[in-house]
Amino acid sequence: MDFSRRRVVLTPEQGALAELYPHDLQMYIVPPINDISLSEFQELAVSRLTVLRIIEQVSSRGLAKNSDEWKKAVADEIKKHPGLKFFHKLITSHGTSKEPDYSARKADHISHFVLRLAFCRTEELKRWFISRELDLFKLRWLNLSNEGKAEFIRINNLNYKPIPSEDLSQIVEMSYGVISSSLDYYKVSFTTVLDLVRSRKVFLHLGYAYITNNEIISVILTMVRNRLSNELSRTARLLPSMEATGEDQDRIFRYLKSLPHAYIGEDYSTRKSGDKVPIECIDSLARQSFPLCMRQLHYRLRQDHKLRHHGRLQYAMFLKGIGVTLEDITTMWREEWAKVEPEKFEKGGVAYLLRHSYGKEGKRTNYTPHSCMKIINASVTTGDQHGCPFKHNDVSTIRLQLNQSNVPAADVQETVDLINRGHYQLACTKYFELTHGQPPERLINHPNQYFEDSQNVKSGKAGVRKKEITAITATPVAATSSKSDGQQDVWGDLADDDLMSVDMQ
Repeated sequence: MDFSRRRVVLTPEQGALAELYPHDLQMYIVPPINDISLSEFQELAVSRLTVLRIIEQVSSRGLAKNSDEWKKAVADEIKKHPGLKFFHKLITSHGTSKEPDYSARKADHISHFVLRLAFCRTEELKRWFISRELDLFKLRWLNLSNEGKAEFIRINNLNYKPIPSEDLSQIVEMSYGVISSSLDYYKVSFTTVLDLVRSRKVFLHLGYAYITNNEIISVILTMVRNRLSNELSRTARLLPSMEATGEDQDRIFRYLKSLPHAYIGEDYSTRKSGDKVPIECIDSLARQSFPLCMRQLHYRLRQDHKLRHHGRLQYAMFLKGIGVTLEDITTMWREEWAKVEPEKFEKGGVAYLLRHSYGKEGKRTNYTPHSCMKIINASVTTGDQHGCPFKHNDVSTIRLQLNQSNVPAADVQETVDLINRGHYQLACTKYFELTHGQPPERLINHPNQYFEDSQNVKSGKAGVRKKEITAITATPVAATSSKSDGQQDVWGDLADDDLMSVDMQ
């Protein structure tokens, strides 16, 4: 029996990739110079953005960041996505594979730089991107073996050497037991490990911190943070000249500009088999399972007997997504408009809009219901009924509703704090938890997801996709808007462009 070691022969292309990508974990110092197709460019961008959002969503569950439970939850979520196999492989890598996946390393490299182009435009986008990239970097570092970590340090010429034994003995004596003589320690400037200083997890002496091999990640993260922050600012300064170089670049940068607000989950454009909402149940469902944005629109439709243009779009496509048929929504809306402006239902374009949004007119496109990001980023003016209540309404409205529902003051304040910090989807997720007695299955990213999770909770099938819609009586909560109704309704001609199919949002 032959026990000789198998020899791995690299092709010329693999040899070049091995030189470019010697380790599964990268510092992203040199930009890629590869030629790739536009479709691959977009796929890589969406893949990495999905990973970063998964990290954000798992972190929002209250798991201790960097704990074994947190690491497993992130890896499990990534594994659920077939298109993220290469990321799952890199994230769970020990860094010492004898047969590295160079194509995965290449995709990791390119996708990082693509997102730099998308997230360098504003300080808010920069902060989000840097924070998530650091989480991803540390997750991957924690999964490396000791050999993988040592190889990473060697490859990147970090040159951190343990302090000599004679110096260590003096430090041990001065530290009063904080430093152990049985471990290797590194001497670094305290400014490179401010997170350890802040949590009082490191011994300081004369401006230097003494850290172990396990804590060297703090130094590396500081380097990554500083470099990434500087490079994002530099990229932002170069963007104007990059965007003004031709039609192809214009297409690419339009895509990149919309990418940070992209919704990349289920689009709810197709009604699931068996899902059909009876029209007579709408009022009850609105009270107990509609997200606040859609409950507000339903309330305004019943109160004012009409909706303005963007409110119609937002609400009609949500109803389509939960299983209301075109015939039923047309009947319901016609009855409402008949109470105030019957002639405008047909002649004013309302009926056409419904047929259009259901793919029965115009381009006959199967339009997707609006995601949370699209609703949050909508332009809302005085008198409008659409938008996100957590962003566009006065925060006192949310506070009042929660107080009237006997929500504990601490939970009310937590929700208000999320709103004030601009975490509107987290606020909506918290609102779901407070009004349903348990959190949703996932962070709320889509109104139709909110409805689906709510129905699962109400029917006792949380965690299982619900196939039948049932209306359950609940205490009505009026979703009043803080906007003024003084502005007259604007009835413009409905054009195909008013119902653009939004892939990126």
